[in-house]
Amino acid sequence: MITPQHMRAAVYTQYGPPEVLSIQSLPIPSPGEHELRIRVLFTTVNRTDCGFRSAEYVISRLFSGLLKPRIKVLGCEFSGIIDAVGSGVTRFKPGDAVFGFNDKRFGAYAEFMVLHENDAIVKIPPGVSFQQAAALSEGAHYALCIIRAAQLKERQRVLVYGATGAIGSAAIQLLHALNIEVTAVCLSEHFGLLENKGVNRFIDYTKNDYSTEGIQYDFVFDAVGKSSWGKAKNALTNQGKYISTELGKNGENIWKAILHKLKRGKRLLFPLPSVSAKDLQYFAQLAATHQFVPLIDRVYNFDEIVEATRYVEQGKKMGNVILRIAQP
Repeated sequence: MITPQHMRAAVYTQYGPPEVLSIQSLPIPSPGEHELRIRVLFTTVNRTDCGFRSAEYVISRLFSGLLKPRIKVLGCEFSGIIDAVGSGVTRFKPGDAVFGFNDKRFGAYAEFMVLHENDAIVKIPPGVSFQQAAALSEGAHYALCIIRAAQLKERQRVLVYGATGAIGSAAIQLLHALNIEVTAVCLSEHFGLLENKGVNRFIDYTKNDYSTEGIQYDFVFDAVGKSSWGKAKNALTNQGKYISTELGKNGENIWKAILHKLKRGKRLLFPLPSVSAKDLQYFAQLAATHQFVPLIDRVYNFDEIVEATRYVEQGKKMGNVILRIAQP
């Protein structure tokens, strides 16, 4: 039963398939001295949350708990309204519309969440909806981290493999904002989804193999982990770089990245992701000027979280899947 002191939250107490998630009643959290309480309006069902819930990569248990999850409410990406603040908070006030990302405390799969005011949280700029803001950070912060690691220069040539995913579609727009020439790899039936997002050239991976076309790229960004160093190196310039968002076969992207630190010429890199409020402010500025518009596949209601998660884990989503926690 939900009372004025309680909220609805999607809880999981064991690792497993989407069905381990269930909507339960939990006490509404109170903010500490330097904390914010946010009334969550929208979140996303994304690879970060799914990865922690399933523990498919056993290494994730080092952070979430070896035998069972320490944090019972997932949801790393959110938009909402600040409901209450601690006595020491100076950056925000009740009523502020905000969005953010947190993969340490999570908590957005609930009607209320509490975070520190210095976490990756920023105000939603005018003209950007709560629904849109909820999808501004998860895919984009992975993309930005990888783009920074590649150390690109204007007008260099980049190939994005998996261009219609949350990370790939964000990467294309971030690269375009940096005046980078972008080739997008996806199915031809989805080319239209990326229209006006900064793509210079398309490749349908079912019809053409980018690694044998004879075109060389300064950077191959594998945003879905479905290419490999073995393929990418054939399409790289002499100083080209390859980065994947996945570990690769037998974890090869980890150990090869270590070996390639001592190598000159073509290299595989594997940067560790990080995010800050400054990064989110950058995404907000791009969104406010329509240089970054998150690709949204579909929207589910909170009660449909299991169904939404099943859909995401089919690996067929285009961009982001939104979960509506409450009406704005």
